[in-house]
Amino acid sequence: MSQEKKEIKIEISPEVAQGKYANLAVISHGPAEFFFDMICLTPNTPQAKVQSRIIMTPENAKQLLFALQDNINKYEKTFGTITPKVPNNQGGNVPPFMGPNGQA
Repeated sequence: MSQEKKEIKIEISPEVAQGKYANLAVISHGPAEFFFDMICLTPNTPQAKVQSRIIMTPENAKQLLFALQDNINKYEKTFGTITPKVPNNQGGNVPPFMGPNGQA
């Protein structure tokens, strides 16, 4: 029995194609899903709004992890090593892409 690859046609509306900028992510999970809240945090502003929330099964979240790692490796081969800038966390600021209670 041969496995035939099926082509998936993906459409994107102009509004979604514009994208949303995020410089902070809060990731949380329950037993059946992961929640990715993408946030744009403005300096010296005490409040930020969630730009987008993505909900995934644990299996799909792990596939996303692998796909992101693969893409980062390809990016670094082309453009050089990415050096994360980690703030010193003074003043109660949450580092970008780090959630509360140690969840990232």
